[in-house]
Amino acid sequence: MINDGDMPRELSALVVPLRGLLETTGDLFQPYRLVDGDGVAVGPVSAFFAELAACGRPATTQRSYGMDLLRWFRFLWTVGVAWDQATRVEARDFCCWLQAAVKPARPHWRDPAGFPGSGVVPVPERVNAVTGKRSRGDRYQAATVAHCESVLRCFYDFHLEAGTGPMLNPFPLSRQRGPGRAQAHHNPMEPFTGQRSGRYRPKVVTRAPRRIPDDRFDALFAQLGSHRDRALVAFWVSAGARASELLGATVADPGQQLITVMRKGTRVLQPLPAAPDAFVWLRLYQAQLSELVPAGRDEPLWRTLRRPFRALSYDAARAMFTRANAALGSNWSLHDLRHTAAYRMARDPQMPLADVQWVLGHAHLSTTQRYLNPVTEDVITGVLAFHARRRDRGPAAPPAPGYRAESLQILFGGSTS
Repeated sequence: MINDGDMPRELSALVVPLRGLLETTGDLFQPYRLVDGDGVAVGPVSAFFAELAACGRPATTQRSYGMDLLRWFRFLWTVGVAWDQATRVEARDFCCWLQAAVKPARPHWRDPAGFPGSGVVPVPERVNAVTGKRSRGDRYQAATVAHCESVLRCFYDFHLEAGTGPMLNPFPLSRQRGPGRAQAHHNPMEPFTGQRSGRYRPKVVTRAPRRIPDDRFDALFAQLGSHRDRALVAFWVSAGARASELLGATVADPGQQLITVMRKGTRVLQPLPAAPDAFVWLRLYQAQLSELVPAGRDEPLWRTLRRPFRALSYDAARAMFTRANAALGSNWSLHDLRHTAAYRMARDPQMPLADVQWVLGHAHLSTTQRYLNPVTEDVITGVLAFHARRRDRGPAAPPAPGYRAESLQILFGGSTS
C-alpha cells in the first residue's frame, strides 16, 4: 500500500484495520492516551494532549481530538508512512478515503448484525417518518470529516512550532484566490473576516436546530417508565442544560426552583431555573431512593435503577431515551430536548434573548439567534393556512368573456360568480 509518489493510491480497495486504541488513563492531567497495536503510547499524541491540558481543555476535548487522531494514525499505519513523513498526498488521500469509508464500529453484543460498521448488514442513511431527521448511516458525516481535518491541522501546527514534526503541514489552508499575501492590507485594529478554511475540508451544510413539537413531546414523555426518567426529561426540556451538564448535577433547590450545573466550556457552577413539574418528578424519584443511597450535596443526583446504584452515565441515559423513541418510531436525541427548551424560551415575546443566552450558556448572542429563525413545520402550516384563506375569502371577480365559469372553478377551487 506504499505510494511511491507517481502511482495513485487505490483508495477503493484500501482496508484500514482496527489497530490501536484511545484508552482512558484515570490521570487527572492526561485522561486519555493513544496507543498503537502493541499497546505502546504514541509519543507525538501524548505531547499534543499535554498541550491541550495546559491550555485548559476539558477531558471531552481530548477524547474528541483523540478519535480523529486515531483515524489518522490507523490510515498511516496501513499505508506504511510515518507520521512525520506524511505529505499533502497522504492528507489528500486520507480525506478522500474518510468521505467514502465505512465507520469501523465494533458490533454490539446484543445485536452484532445490525450495528453500523459491523460489516454484516449495511445501514443506509434514511429520513425518519416521524421526526423528519436523517438517521445515522454507516458512513462518516461531512461534519466529522471537517472536524478531523481541523484537528489534524492543529496537531501538525503544534509540532511544526515545537520543531518535532515535518517541515510543512500536510493539512494546508485553502489557496488564496488573489495574488499576494493573505490579509496584506488588513487593519490590525479591526477583527479578521473571511478567514481561509482547510484545503481538504468538505463543505458542511448548516442545519437549523430541530425542536420536538408539543404533541410529539407529550407522546414521548408518556413512554418514560420511571420517575427518574420523567424528572430528567422534564429538566432537559425546561432548564435547557446540556445532557452531560444535567447528569453531573449534585445540587437541586426545589424551594427556589433551581438546579445547579457545571458549564461544559467554562467549568463554572451556574444555577438554572426549571419548570415546577420537573422538581415534582425529582422529589418522587428521591423518595424512592431515600433509604437506599447516601444523601449529600456531593452525592450524584442521578443514579441507575438497579443495584449497585451507581452514578448514571451519559450512555445509560441515551439508552433510556432510545427505548422511548423506539416505542414511537422516532429518532429524537437528548440534544433535541435542549433545542426544544431554547425554541420555547426564544419564541416567548416576554423573554429577552439575552436571558435565553444566559440560560443556554452561549458565548455569543449570534448562536442564540438561531432559535429565532422560522421552523419548517410552522412555515408550512402558515403557508397552507394562507392558501386556505385565499380559497375561502369569498366570490371572485367574474371571468372574462370566452372562459367557462365551471372550468375556472375546478382550476382555482372557488366560486367564480
